[in-house]
Amino acid sequence: MSIVKINENIRFLRKQLGLTQDQFAQRLEIKRSLVGAYEEGRAEPRLELLQKMASLGGYTVDVLIGKDISQMKPYEKKAMMSKDVVVVTVDEQSRNNIELVPMRAAAGYLNGYADPEYIKELPRFKLPILKQGTYRAFEIAGDSMLPIVPGTIVIGELVEDINSVKNGKPYVLVTGREGIVFKRVFNYLNESGKLFLVSDNRQYAPYQVDGADVIELWSAKAYISVDFPEGQTQGDLSVEQLAGMVMNLKQEIQSLKSQASNKKLS
Repeated sequence: MSIVKINENIRFLRKQLGLTQDQFAQRLEIKRSLVGAYEEGRAEPRLELLQKMASLGGYTVDVLIGKDISQMKPYEKKAMMSKDVVVVTVDEQSRNNIELVPMRAAAGYLNGYADPEYIKELPRFKLPILKQGTYRAFEIAGDSMLPIVPGTIVIGELVEDINSVKNGKPYVLVTGREGIVFKRVFNYLNESGKLFLVSDNRQYAPYQVDGADVIELWSAKAYISVDFPEGQTQGDLSVEQLAGMVMNLKQEIQSLKSQASNKKLS
């Protein structure tokens, strides 16, 4: 990013905070003339000062020097906030654990997701079949995603860029308004700044959430359940449909046997 973009970001950040150059300088503990020099592109702040500036606006340094923050949409600002860095635990080999968020801990997770001490208290495990990455496991409540039944543990891989959501794929979303939800997601961020959430159980109506309301996003990669899925089989056949096919097959076999028996008698 060029120094011109940095100086524009600094000016925009100061105005976003509602501060004069003098007030901004006081917050940064520097001279007002330096603020003017930075905003006009006549000088470039040191890293320590950039960190202070970014912290005042709730951004990371990478965002301040790598994004045009005046053009960022609300959901992008939310995703880039420094407070939203995902906290993880590691094992003795410095490999990320998979922390489990049980149903009873779902409400607490909304408050403690960014607290290292809270995350350390969650149960954790390993799943060797998964490639190295950042994963979290969530115990699912409700039957909106049948045949995934209540109590199933869904393992999700961290999605760092909310714009990368793939339409129709299942995700676990940690949201401010809806809590923790497991749905198929359709991406309408560019059009309306929203995600469209759809349940596999058609008794539940689809609904939308603001991209800015999404705290964490996890792409579903695996699930663990003590119950085998019911209601759907390969090819989208229900148990009832499959039973009907078996019954028809039995009737056809019986009919063939009867025909063969009649031929023998004749």
